[in-house]
Amino acid sequence: MTTIDAGPTGRLRVAPSILAADFGSLADQVRAIDDETDWLHVDVMDGHFVPNVSIGPPVVASLRHYSDRFFDCHLMMTEPGRYFEAFKTAGADGCTIHVEIGDTGALIGEARALGLRVGLAANPDSSFASVAPFLGDIDLLLLMTVFPGFGGQSFIGEVMDKVAEARREIDAQGVAVDLEVDGGIDERTAPLAVAAGANVLVSGSAIFARPDPLAAARSLRLAAGPS
Repeated sequence: MTTIDAGPTGRLRVAPSILAADFGSLADQVRAIDDETDWLHVDVMDGHFVPNVSIGPPVVASLRHYSDRFFDCHLMMTEPGRYFEAFKTAGADGCTIHVEIGDTGALIGEARALGLRVGLAANPDSSFASVAPFLGDIDLLLLMTVFPGFGGQSFIGEVMDKVAEARREIDAQGVAVDLEVDGGIDERTAPLAVAAGANVLVSGSAIFARPDPLAAARSLRLAAGPS
């Protein structure tokens, strides 16, 4: 499976989360928003790390037939390393793990060895210090703006201080790391996240729960500001 180029680091990207899509017509929903999609965000939940279960490699493999976008797979899992190869084979381009599960350095190395773009996520109550030592080893830092596990939650504005701290350190180190936010991102909160330093906006309900998802994705991009 050839990895799709994520594009230049630091550019503003809209990453619709399929967690909020209608799974009965998932392929159609993904194709309908393609013109306003930079990355496609795939939330994977195992029922252990978070109290919910979502999808796995078979859905990624099915979707790959309908989209040539970068597949940004967020693994909310206790043992993500067991599934890196399956996600890679299915068509994932990047896999993001959570710092809270531990063994971070080894997991980053395993994902990198498979040719995956590597992301590291932190929950709202995890400090920037927990992820800072790994900035030179990853391609993406995901700072959750809700507690993971369910879509449709309200944006936690206090996380913006951590986003700003991360942006300062990424820039100071000169590392090629995209800074992503996920949770409660809509036309109101997207500008706040971008102002704090985020450049990848994951949005689920604010896109797929709207009557016209394509128009909603376009409005989100416009609200976020110049790309």
